[in-house]
Amino acid sequence: MHAARGCVITPKRGEKRRRVNEGRMSAEKRVKRELEEDEDDEGVAGKYGRYETEDRRSRHCPYLDTINRSVLDFDFEKLCSISLSHINAYACLVCGKYFQGRGLKSHAYIHSVQFSHHVFLNLHTLKFYCLPDNYNIIDSSLEDITYVLKPTFTKQQISHLDKQAKLSRAYDGTTYLPGIVGLNNIKANDYANAVLQALSNVPPLRNYFLEEENYCDIKRPPGDIMFLLVQRFGELMRKLWNPRNFKAHVSPHEMLQAVVLCSKKNFQITKQGDGVDFLSWFLNALTSALGGNKKKKKTIVTDVFQGSMRVFTKKLPHPDLPAEEKEQLMQNEEYQEKMLESPFMYLTLDLPTAPLYKDEKEQLIIPQVPLFSILAKFNGITEKEYKTYKENFLKRFQLTKLPPFLIFCIKRFTKNNFFVEKNPTIVNFPITNVDLREYLAEEFHSTHKNTTYDLIANVVHDGKPNEGSYRIHVLHHGTGKWYELQDLQVTDILPQMITLSEAYIQIWKRRDDDDEKKQQGA
Repeated sequence: MHAARGCVITPKRGEKRRRVNEGRMSAEKRVKRELEEDEDDEGVAGKYGRYETEDRRSRHCPYLDTINRSVLDFDFEKLCSISLSHINAYACLVCGKYFQGRGLKSHAYIHSVQFSHHVFLNLHTLKFYCLPDNYNIIDSSLEDITYVLKPTFTKQQISHLDKQAKLSRAYDGTTYLPGIVGLNNIKANDYANAVLQALSNVPPLRNYFLEEENYCDIKRPPGDIMFLLVQRFGELMRKLWNPRNFKAHVSPHEMLQAVVLCSKKNFQITKQGDGVDFLSWFLNALTSALGGNKKKKKTIVTDVFQGSMRVFTKKLPHPDLPAEEKEQLMQNEEYQEKMLESPFMYLTLDLPTAPLYKDEKEQLIIPQVPLFSILAKFNGITEKEYKTYKENFLKRFQLTKLPPFLIFCIKRFTKNNFFVEKNPTIVNFPITNVDLREYLAEEFHSTHKNTTYDLIANVVHDGKPNEGSYRIHVLHHGTGKWYELQDLQVTDILPQMITLSEAYIQIWKRRDDDDEKKQQGA
C-alpha cells in the first residue's frame, strides 16, 4: 500500500517542481530565448520527417527577386535599428536596415510581416533566412552578398595584387581599382582617412591584414579593447581591396568608432585632428594590440616600419652664466655628450623657419627647400639645440638601421601657448631613387645591401593649421600610376605635380633586388 502511495506521490512532486521552475523563468530570459538562433532548420526538418519539404523551400525561395543590392551597405555598425543591440543582428535585404532576432515578436519578424520584406541575412553566421516562414535559404546567387559583407583573400590572390592593373566594376556600374578607393568623410575625419589609405598601400602590412588567420588567434587579456583596432583595421583593408564591391567607395565608420573608443576620444570623427599625431598613436596602439612592446617582441608593424638611430645628447650651461663658469661646468660629467640607441617608427624632418618673401609685384613667394637639406639632421654631424623649461641640450642623430618602409613626417606646425602656426615651405624631393647611405653609421653599411628608397604615399595638408583638409597621393603598384584621393574623390595625377604640394607625411619603400633589376631594365 505504502509502495503504491510512493508511486503516486513522486510524479506529483516532479510536476509541481517543473511548474515552479517554469514560473521562475523571467520575462527577460523568455525574450532572449525567442531572439536566439533556432536549431539548424535542416536538422529540425529531418527530425520531424519534413526534410524534403524544407529542402525544397530552402532551395526555391520565391522572394529572391525582391532583394535590392543597391541599398545594401555593410560598412556601418551591426546594430538593430530599433533595439540598438548587436546581439543576433539581421540585415533586411530588401531595405538594407538591421533588425534583431528572427523568432516570434522579434524586430526582424515584425518588420517582415509589416512591410512584406522576406529575405534576411544573419550578420554573424552569414546565413540567409525567409521570414516570417522562418526557413534557411540556400542559393548560390547570394554568394556575392556574403562576399561584400566579409571579403576573403587566398594567398594566391594576395600575391597577385601588385601585379594586376585590371579595373573592377561595382554593382552600381562604376569602375575602380581595388586599393585605390575613396573613404567617406563622415564629418571631420579626413586626417584619419589619409593615414589609413597610406597604410593600406604598404604591401606587407596590407597582406598581413588581408588574411585574418594571421592574427585571429592572438591571445589578449580579458576586457582588452585595443584588439578591436586590429580587427577593424583588417576589415577595412579587406573592403578597400575587395575586387567585387557593390560601390566604388568605403565608409570607415566601424574603424573610426574603434579609434574613438581605444584612444579615449583623443581622436574623433566630428573634430579635425592632426595626421602625424594620429599616425604615431595608431602605429603604437597596433603594435601593442598585436602583442609587441613586451621584451622587444616583434610584430608586422615593427618589421615593416621600425628602424633605429643613435641619439647624441650634450647638456648646455645656462646662457646667462659668465664664460669662465660655463667652461668649468663643461668639464663636469653631467655636461659630457651621452649616446643612446633608440628605435623609431618614423623620422621627423624639421623645416627651416621661413619668412614669406615678396616679389616686385608684392605677391607672396613661398620658400622651397631640398629634401636632402632637411635630411642632414640625421648625418651624425649636424647639431640642433633643444630647449626645455629649465635646461638646454644639443642633439645630433645618426641612423643605424633602415626599415623596409621609411616614414617621413615633415614638421609643418609649431605650437605655442596662444596659437598653432603653419610653415608653408615646399619641400623639393625626387619621387624615386633617394639614397640614404650617407645618413647611416659607417659600421652598418655592410648590413644594408640596399639603401635606396622610392616614394609610395604622400599625405598633404592644405589650408589653415586648425582647420584645413587632407588629401593623399598613392602609387598603384600594378599600373605604376599615381592617384590623388580626397575623401570620395579619386583622380589620377602626374608624378611631377606631387612635388608641388605641402607634403606632411611620406612613406618610402626600400628597393629590393627585384626593384633594382626592373630599374636597370627600364
